[in-house]
Amino acid sequence: MPEIDFSMLEIGKAVVSSDLVTSSFSCDLNACKGACCVTGDSGAPLEPDETKILEQIYPSIKCYLSEESQRTIENLGAWVIDIENETVTPLNDGKECAYVVFERGIAFCAIEKACNDGVITFRKPLSCHLYPVRIKKYRFSDAVNYDRWEICNPAIIRGTSLHTPVYQFTRDALERKYGKDWFNELLIEAKSLSMVK
Repeated sequence: MPEIDFSMLEIGKAVVSSDLVTSSFSCDLNACKGACCVTGDSGAPLEPDETKILEQIYPSIKCYLSEESQRTIENLGAWVIDIENETVTPLNDGKECAYVVFERGIAFCAIEKACNDGVITFRKPLSCHLYPVRIKKYRFSDAVNYDRWEICNPAIIRGTSLHTPVYQFTRDALERKYGKDWFNELLIEAKSLSMVK
């Protein structure tokens, strides 16, 4: 009997890495200080419809942003195209995302804060909501992977202590992307994988 490869799970048109089931993750902002919004060569990847959304909500969230962020967005735009020809959020002088607001030394998303305050209904870019899950789009399918980054080591420690697998930590975002029925299929596959392991 051939050996079964459990490294990938096929759910609908998405091919999901089993790392989402077998690895643990839970953000620990007190430890990482929101480094994923500050570190990196490019801003947050954007869905096609999110560029217009950012343009539309900017006047409503402007008061949440620092003067530097306001200058960045007003000079560069609500979104930019990076060196890989992808639409992303702009950065403040090549540093943090222009939509970041700092409180007590921790980076928070100004868009999400405005949403939580009821000012807007858009929570934040999907790629930010999904993190540490990253989706690579191909012609006929999506590759759904766990993106490991050293700055997120505190999240691995916390996730392990809380017994929170990546797919559970990102449940809301995965349901936002693929729907509740899709996520329920993932739950079934995750249970099967756990039983096999």
